[in-house]
Amino acid sequence: MVTETGLTCVTCPAFLQNIGWGEWLLILLVILLLFGGRKLPDLARGLGRGLRIFKEEFEGAKKSIEEPTDKDKEADKQEQQDESKEK
Repeated sequence: MVTETGLTCVTCPAFLQNIGWGEWLLILLVILLLFGGRKLPDLARGLGRGLRIFKEEFEGAKKSIEEPTDKDKEADKQEQQDESKEK
């Protein structure tokens, strides 16, 4: 789907693609009224920490899936040894 700026937003959920600048401003104003100016930096800091932790854990899980296990490494070494013996 194409956004107002003409860019295609592939990763945005469908309900976020139809929100314009006016709606975002209204949402930010409501958040400011609900939490107050003093709480917003703490909320943003906590959200940033949470996202950073999530990203680190996701990357760690992704890396552990992609890395071969010790059993895979041993099997590869055994195959190489068997191939060298056959030659």
